[in-house]
Amino acid sequence: MTESRTRRPGRRQAMALGAGVFAAGALPARAITAADVPPPRHTLERGARLRVLRPAKYIDPDEAIFNENTRRFTQATGIEVRVDYVNWPDMPVQVAVAFNTGQGADVIIGFGPDPHLYADKVTEMTDLAGYLGAKYGGWYDLAQVYGKKFRTETWLGLPMGGTTGPVVYRRSWVREAGFDGIPNDLGEFLRLCQGLKRIGHPCGFALSHAPGDAPGYANWLLWSHGAALTDEEGKVTLDTPAVARALDYARAMQETMIPGTMAWNGASNNRAFVAGEIGLTQNGVSIYYSLKTAGDAAQNAIAADTDHAEMPHGAASKAPETALTLNAMVPRYTRVPNAAKEYIRFMMEAEQYDPWLTGCLGYWSQPLKAYGQSAVWSSDPKLRVYRDAMDTPFYEGFRGPITAAAGAVAENWVVVDMFARVVTGQQRPADSMREAQRAAQRWYRS
Repeated sequence: MTESRTRRPGRRQAMALGAGVFAAGALPARAITAADVPPPRHTLERGARLRVLRPAKYIDPDEAIFNENTRRFTQATGIEVRVDYVNWPDMPVQVAVAFNTGQGADVIIGFGPDPHLYADKVTEMTDLAGYLGAKYGGWYDLAQVYGKKFRTETWLGLPMGGTTGPVVYRRSWVREAGFDGIPNDLGEFLRLCQGLKRIGHPCGFALSHAPGDAPGYANWLLWSHGAALTDEEGKVTLDTPAVARALDYARAMQETMIPGTMAWNGASNNRAFVAGEIGLTQNGVSIYYSLKTAGDAAQNAIAADTDHAEMPHGAASKAPETALTLNAMVPRYTRVPNAAKEYIRFMMEAEQYDPWLTGCLGYWSQPLKAYGQSAVWSSDPKLRVYRDAMDTPFYEGFRGPITAAAGAVAENWVVVDMFARVVTGQQRPADSMREAQRAAQRWYRS
């Protein structure tokens, strides 16, 4: 592949959620506050047709409502649109082929870093981002990081939503372990996990090559100890005292876990939680809603006992979590850039966006602050922790610029493997840190 890529999917791919009673129409409508701002003028190209490329659904309403909104765009403009849905693991190849051959979809909805990896091949989105931000209360931090060219006000992509992974836990078992909820202190969190193991309901976090889950846990270990992959200038910083503390903590955490986590895939923690084998993990909404929508009384009872909380902050000022982000791009090769940008604008307006957000059960949390008013966030208090998924300063490659090097480090599991070598006893922390430092530097120097 020409471009190195950040590893994507899998964070919540284990269990599709049923539309059923949680479809958009099942929730009361709520007005979204919007300013009276004129949209940018995009003179639509005569005879325009659009092809859209985006990741496939992992919850049924995602695709169904997205398609309905697309049909509404065609009715409003007369522009025919074809949407191609691609399995998440195949998206990097599809995106790379389109940009590197200069032909393909007119709108590409990739993942967070994509516009930065193809910065010289995307159409600037500053006018559209400015309009939407002014109308809908401004953009959350993560949307700005993934949308804007590093240290500029130039928008390369238009973030559409993100999904995150907080703590998912059984309330009764956490109480049995001696805690009223999830503590924010790292030492207390470790004691909670020790208590869960003592009562026979251990925690489980992946440090295998489980897409999404393993990097989510590894990054949390780094960020909660004040460590990061690089500094603000992009200098690799994996050989520091903060990283050493994170490695020591990971080793202690591993002793509290259910056996077998080093062989987990992206579905393993979902299955273990549903089966009652673990009492605490890190995940998106899929576990909870698969339990809640199951036609099974036992699983419904587990849903009633399930809750969510932010991962402990530790040294971080906010929850040390990021969100897998959908990021819309208009390639420079398209012959219909105005129609492409108008399609993105249409899909982000409240009449289309709020039904999609609501119908997706908050799975793709909003990048624009006004959509925090959506009815989905008051429909169930257990969803609250997902509402501000994109209100975070953390991202893959934190604290430096988003580059192909940052993508390659993630793609090659450098940070995950650094922790895995230590928790399995393969290497001492100092040796694993040095190996990870050298591996990351090779990508940043290439």
